[in-house]
Amino acid sequence: MSTIKSLEDLKRIREEALEKRKVRTSEGKAQVTVAMGTCGIAAGARDTMKAVLDIIEKDNISGIIVSQTGCIGLCEKEPIVQVSVGNEQKVTYGKVTPEVARRIMKEHIGQGKIVQEYLIQA
Repeated sequence: MSTIKSLEDLKRIREEALEKRKVRTSEGKAQVTVAMGTCGIAAGARDTMKAVLDIIEKDNISGIIVSQTGCIGLCEKEPIVQVSVGNEQKVTYGKVTPEVARRIMKEHIGQGKIVQEYLIQA
């Protein structure tokens, strides 16, 4: 990150951050976050992440931001995937195998239906 030397630099950084936020919350856009802490990786989060990326590539899906995060604090529920579509509330799924990840991508992101049996209640 560059050093802020003027008010113009600060304004530019603010505008960039607001633009990134707008992309994440714009209508029709989705964000998929895979927890990749040590416990998540041990439980298979790498394979889950690969499945998410593979289905996006295979089906040529656009408008999805895929990211990773560290530990969410629910180690017994790993691998954990969080999905947010547009302005809807974030949905957290647990025990997400690659097969479950494909199902989440198809049903939740593709059809707007939450996959209830893997849902972690907040």
